[in-house]
Amino acid sequence: QVQLVESGGGSVQAGDSLRLSCAASGFTFSSYSMSWFRQAPGKEREFAAAINWSGSNTGYADFVKGRFTISRDNAKNTVYLQMNSLKPEDTAVYYCAAARTRWVPADINEYAYWGQGTQVTVSS
Repeated sequence: QVQLVESGGGSVQAGDSLRLSCAASGFTFSSYSMSWFRQAPGKEREFAAAINWSGSNTGYADFVKGRFTISRDNAKNTVYLQMNSLKPEDTAVYYCAAARTRWVPADINEYAYWGQGTQVTVSS
């Protein structure tokens, strides 16, 4: 069955870095665009970053541009999110998701498969 398993979350100080990973199985990973969303307590899930099947195209939310970088390794069926210069407002559960499309959609409804999430907590 389809599985997306996130890892790499944790508790850090403002200004620190974290690298999230999402290991995929049960579908043809290289045919899917992948993304990272996040959900803070009491807020809706929001788009953070996406990458197309080959890694040649990426998209970012304004609030992460210049700080976060999404990448993928199709040989390892894994997508990554490198997060630098973390801020307390980045505190959230981070989810990876997969969409059967050639684009890099920010619309949550485009994504068919979701992981369980990994907690990121940034203290000031």
